[in-house]
Amino acid sequence: MLVRLDKRAKLLERGGQAYPVGVGRTHTLEEIRAKYPELEADSTTGEIVGVTGRVVFVRNTGKLCFATLQSGAGTRLQVMLSLANVGEEPLADWKALVDLGDHVFVKGEVISSRRGELSIMADSWAMASKALRPLPVLHADLSEEMRVRQRYVDLIVRDTAREQVKTRSAIVKAIRDTLHGEDYIELETPILQLIHGGAAARPFRTHLNAFDQPMTLRIAIELYLKRAVVGGMDKVFEVGRIFRNEGVDSTHSPEFTMLEAYEAYGDQFSMAKIMQRIILAAADAVGSRSIETERGTINLDGEWPWLPVYQGLSEGVGQEITPETTAEQLRAIAVAHDVKIDQAWDAEKLVVELFGEIVEPTLIQPTFVCDYPPSAQPLARPHRDNPNLIEAWDLIIDGKETGTAFSELVDPVIQRERLTQQSLAAAAGDPEAMQLDEDFLRALEYGAPPMGGLGLGVDRLVMLFTGVGIREAILFPLMKPE
Repeated sequence: MLVRLDKRAKLLERGGQAYPVGVGRTHTLEEIRAKYPELEADSTTGEIVGVTGRVVFVRNTGKLCFATLQSGAGTRLQVMLSLANVGEEPLADWKALVDLGDHVFVKGEVISSRRGELSIMADSWAMASKALRPLPVLHADLSEEMRVRQRYVDLIVRDTAREQVKTRSAIVKAIRDTLHGEDYIELETPILQLIHGGAAARPFRTHLNAFDQPMTLRIAIELYLKRAVVGGMDKVFEVGRIFRNEGVDSTHSPEFTMLEAYEAYGDQFSMAKIMQRIILAAADAVGSRSIETERGTINLDGEWPWLPVYQGLSEGVGQEITPETTAEQLRAIAVAHDVKIDQAWDAEKLVVELFGEIVEPTLIQPTFVCDYPPSAQPLARPHRDNPNLIEAWDLIIDGKETGTAFSELVDPVIQRERLTQQSLAAAAGDPEAMQLDEDFLRALEYGAPPMGGLGLGVDRLVMLFTGVGIREAILFPLMKPE
């Protein structure tokens, strides 16, 4: 860095600029490559262009210097600087002042080298931005720590990193395009909230000085979108950031992106169809409905099966489990299968935990896990055929929860009872329990139509299609300070 700072100073001393406001670029590297895809070796075009790029290779040899420029998209193009074309002083300055990582401007003729390499034969050059830190060696692998902590470097040196960003963008676009095609309206709802709700999670807490009011960052998008449905917006969705003050590991981040969508007169079955269309559209945008993972090949085509929780757990442990199975019996099963539990959990909580630990990791192909006990999802309506269950499912792919949906609870009386139970749990010290949201209940009391709702973890979907962990699926993940 000291050497590069010295070069910066010398550039300024000679009347040059290390960081000009602009340069005379006429073409991008992509445009040059597209215009001359097969230029004959050792030929000229007569076209004078001005190009820019980051120097990723340089070879200074006597009267002729070579460099490779790279665009932000990763396209590369060779430039050549000869004594005869640029002159003695500009060539000497190039050799003395340009380092790997610098952004430079080169003006000259588009030619093909003797070896057939598409190139720019420079007439002049200028510094566009002096890099004060050296780049890592391009052919050496970066550590995962450096890839996620210094993502800007990762994007410079690794083509795969840039492709992952493009893949994520294509997935998000496919989500939006699918829902817009279904006549959904995209909304924006508050991130800063008075009361946290819509999920069971520990919130981030803050304080609004203007109102002298405690606030939280949202842990779900749900409750405000439902208010919009009450107001007559029959199909709504939002793709937005969610914040949960919980653990950090290969599949969880405190800050992540969710899709939530709600439809008047929908239910868990109609939302399953929409979810499948969304994921297939994302797969098509990425390029394949077949995904290779460490556990095998996932095929997204065809019908996705439904698996009731109690049935799946019964098959997983080799004995019948029903809503009447006691907590004591379930604790014994947990011990037998080496599942860590809290002795205070009731039977419904134990069923959900045992299913998640024993059965869920075995579900590789897309599976709708359904018919949960009521406490699993306080915002889902009672099952139309069995009062001991609720109408809700989780979509499991490759052993991980990817999305969820409910036939939404719209009865304000039952919803008040459930939220009251949640608020009592919160008062008793449960940091993940929901709070009683009087304004949300008031909205339901104006009459909410029957509705279905879904949630999809966008980062989980990116992980599925790219095979990376959540720290790489998120462009700039939250990291512990150095």
